Amino acid sequence: MTLTARSTRPMHRCTECGHEVAKWVGRCPECQAWSSIEAAGARPPGRVAAGAPAAPARPIAEVDLHSAQARPTGVTELDRVLGGGLVPGAVVLLAGEPGVGKSTLLLEVAHRYAATGSRALYVTGEESAGQVRLRAERTSALHGELYLAAESDLAAVLGHLDAVSPGLLVVDSVQTMASAEAEGSPGGVSQVRAVATALITAAKERGLPVVLVGHVTKDGTVAGPRVLEHLVDVVLQFEGERTSTLRLVRGIKNRFGPCDEVGCFELRDDGIAGVADPSGLFLTPRETQVPGTAVTVVVEGKRALLAEVQALVAASSLAQPRRAVSGLDAARVAMVLAVSERRARIALSGSDVFTATVGGMRVSEPAADLAVALAVASAVCDVPLPAQTVAIGEIGLAGEVRRVAGVGRRLAEAARLGFTRALVPPECTDRTPPGMRVIEVPHLGTALRMAST
Repeated sequence: MTLTARSTRPMHRCTECGHEVAKWVGRCPECQAWSSIEAAGARPPGRVAAGAPAAPARPIAEVDLHSAQARPTGVTELDRVLGGGLVPGAVVLLAGEPGVGKSTLLLEVAHRYAATGSRALYVTGEESAGQVRLRAERTSALHGELYLAAESDLAAVLGHLDAVSPGLLVVDSVQTMASAEAEGSPGGVSQVRAVATALITAAKERGLPVVLVGHVTKDGTVAGPRVLEHLVDVVLQFEGERTSTLRLVRGIKNRFGPCDEVGCFELRDDGIAGVADPSGLFLTPRETQVPGTAVTVVVEGKRALLAEVQALVAASSLAQPRRAVSGLDAARVAMVLAVSERRARIALSGSDVFTATVGGMRVSEPAADLAVALAVASAVCDVPLPAQTVAIGEIGLAGEVRRVAGVGRRLAEAARLGFTRALVPPECTDRTPPGMRVIEVPHLGTALRMAST
């Protein structure tokens, strides 16, 4: 019997999902990603010879816990999201849109880290050293143990690690770094993967926490190969509107803590500062109630935040009245308006309707549906809602008010800020905060009647 040798013809592999094809194609047939197919060399043999392990296996109870203990960065809101701080050898990817404040935040983190007596190295590939120095002057982030290097070559960055021996490395950004061992231009799939792999290896070998800045695409996802998010230990999303000073750091992936935490920051002229109690940013202080406003409580991660919803309804001279939305989900607002007109008999077909949130907050969860409906009804009737009232609940197509998660936590936050009355879905909480009157409303019509009393 004749044995046929296994083919060693070079294969091509998708950098996003790992799917292999015999020849190059422009689009991966498995995950439908464009320009993600690269030559993978010859197919590896079926067997791998055993080698000497780097360290012997030990019982899990004998593993040292001190090597995985987090060290606080000094920025409380960031530590909340990280799960206590930075773990030695951990690699954190911070992604966000250009100009949102990523460099300002990480420069503050490096400054706080250096202030504790541990040397920090900030490597910038997008700006010159003078530009970063000017920002440090403006934000009072100068320190003798904070080192700065303007490099875009990976080998030079590794050389700086040997020369400085820092306790924290910040690379701004991973898309600007290039490795001579990989093909393609900086920011390409091969270069980003090679640079990230080398920095992750250095972090694990030295026990050095590394923070990488990443760009995002037009749809808000992290730019570069999907494998980048799998390689790092923590993925953080930095969000914020250019017209607002509010910034949110959201945990997407965290191997050392919860991945549903949110940190709140305020971007100022003199730097960035954490906001421990951000609910006040989203409420408009006023002595008297104004028609067309309602307050709800949304949950960002594990944090309950109060949000104010405003609505303005005016007669329209257009054949198709306008529907303008700011800070809310346009599809959900359109549904709430349709349900309000059909189930609650609120005439909106001949009116322009404008809805918005206060303070630049973005609200997308269904728990704000009831507040939107009450704000619109208040604007139509030109009657303000009762003071110190919050509305929580999702509205269905039949006009019913549906249950939402975390009502007890939402009510506790509202009571802490002085609200004494709440409209909630039926049978959604067993615990009422002291001083809070909870009114269960099964239907939108019931909510409108109870809100007017």
